Amino acid sequence: MTRWSETEYTTVRELRGPLAVVQGVGGVGWDEYARLTLASGERRHGLVLEADRDLAVVQVFEGTSGMDPGGLRVSFAGTPLRIPVGDGWLGRVCNGRGEPLDGGPPVLAPTSAPVNGTPVNPVRRRPPAEPVLTGVGVIDVLTTLVRGQKLPVFSAAGLPHLRLATQIAAQASTEGEAFSVVFAGMGLTHADADFARDALEPRAAAGELVLLLNTADAPVIERILTPRLALTVAEHLAFTGGRHVLVVMTDMTSYAEALREVSAARGEVPARRAYPGYLYSDLASLYERCGRIHGLPGSVTVLPVLTMPGGDITHPVPDLTGYITEGQIVLSREMHARGVYPPVDVLSSLSRLMRKGAGEGRTRGDHLDVAAQLIAAMARAREVRELADLVGRAALSPADLRHLELEEKFGGLFASQGQEELRTLDDAMDRAWEVLLTLPRSQLAMLPGDLLDAHGAGEAR
Repeated sequence: MTRWSETEYTTVRELRGPLAVVQGVGGVGWDEYARLTLASGERRHGLVLEADRDLAVVQVFEGTSGMDPGGLRVSFAGTPLRIPVGDGWLGRVCNGRGEPLDGGPPVLAPTSAPVNGTPVNPVRRRPPAEPVLTGVGVIDVLTTLVRGQKLPVFSAAGLPHLRLATQIAAQASTEGEAFSVVFAGMGLTHADADFARDALEPRAAAGELVLLLNTADAPVIERILTPRLALTVAEHLAFTGGRHVLVVMTDMTSYAEALREVSAARGEVPARRAYPGYLYSDLASLYERCGRIHGLPGSVTVLPVLTMPGGDITHPVPDLTGYITEGQIVLSREMHARGVYPPVDVLSSLSRLMRKGAGEGRTRGDHLDVAAQLIAAMARAREVRELADLVGRAALSPADLRHLELEEKFGGLFASQGQEELRTLDDAMDRAWEVLLTLPRSQLAMLPGDLLDAHGAGEAR
């Protein structure tokens, strides 16, 4: 229970967008939780963004619409915003502030935690290891997600990134260990929010999912709070509850735009493309909350999804995200136009920690070799396709024609998957082998001879 100060301030000098500027305050600090009482008796809540001498700038979660500065009373809690944490979140559907949308009671627990979390000493971090299998074959085989990793999905408008995010949230698992998913949707349309809720209903009903849905018409401040709330819930489930937790956050571009809007309301000097200069450190404060910690059970794995405006990978949000995270999964308009789902561009995608979580004793002994060979073959196939556009197929060698055949089979047999299909790793690996065996043995130099013999690789079909 939050203990509010008995002192109430009525000197609200200004309402500016989602911000309220309170004058004449004393002993108020940055990030402090605030309560605003309107003349009608309605209560709203916020956080102190800035405290300078006798001024406090408060960001109001519910927005300032309908508020009259003359009738406002503001009190401060003396502590940062805290939320209840525990297993009570599992199976719940809430808005971006943690208020129930499922008709149930508010989430209550004997333990609470600050939504901004606490920094982890790097010395206490354990290196990521062991896979999180998503049930999406092209990701599990070629860009394996590892427990404790932060691996973003780069997409663009019109691509099925929300569908992919919900599919991963519905299917992901860790072999034989307690596993949960926290799904945080930001800036969603009501149709998208309903889609995510319906797609994830079975997992929520099983008590394995926490669903936080922030819609585009909600106050902008809620969008900034949503990922912090999701990560706070996940940290307790992991490091106290001993679960392996996957946090799916979509769309981080909507989050960054909310941050930009609040920065503009505060009158801050803008940086690149009008985003605040602290965008990098703000994103890092979210992404770096994943990982594994020595002496504590469980792990937090983060899969942020973001849209690149105009498909521009140099845009500040994907650019800075790429510096902080450990790889990326890039969705391709070309693959989408060819009817491939999920439309992953495997040559632009990578998981830098894949070798920590794949291979003998973790997935399959042939996993890493097959993945490396398949990516190399696809790179060669792309070169051959570009050459064929210049000189025509008639001028290509038999090996080149096999690479074009491999590319077609890759999209149709291996990469393409049903939108509700859970594909096991063994099934995906078998499909990868079938694609690779399109090529003659001489073109499979990255695979050991014993593996080629076991799978009947030869020079002729």
